[in-house]
Amino acid sequence: MKEIEIRPATEADFESMWLIFQELVASGDTFYFAANTSRDACHAFWFGPGIATFVAVLNGERLVGMYKLIPNQLDRGSHVASASFMVSPAAQGIGIGKMLGRHCLRQARDQGFLAMQFNYVVSTNVAAVVLWKHLGFSVIGTLPMAYRHQQLGFVDVYVMYQMLDDPANWPA
Repeated sequence: MKEIEIRPATEADFESMWLIFQELVASGDTFYFAANTSRDACHAFWFGPGIATFVAVLNGERLVGMYKLIPNQLDRGSHVASASFMVSPAAQGIGIGKMLGRHCLRQARDQGFLAMQFNYVVSTNVAAVVLWKHLGFSVIGTLPMAYRHQQLGFVDVYVMYQMLDDPANWPA
């Protein structure tokens, strides 16, 4: 039986994270990074200041996915979370993304965020769009031709949003 553990990322995880990152950005169909993004830029994306990063580990040994949770904006916008997710192509289609998404939503609620916003979901990444809708997100905006897809050319990007708490529970 396969067991998936989701836990905070450590520096020891970075080599596996880097390999997943490289494989996904090379495809040119889901993330805005260039295929030649540096190792240092990747590290800063996942381990920079104020970033909470989590990894999914299969059977205690193989890293199969990761996400980072951050405030979407500073100061007056810091009550809205944002997140970025990557799942190893070899582990896609078995529910890792859903597990990471649910974990992320729990973490966001536990950290006291009012809502979560995904700023840049590539419209042709149907698996991601369906997953986020299944987990309660709505498309609240479309950015026409905002992503340069490696095979399809310019495609739309969605902004997706979900309330995590009732604003009436928040101070003005």
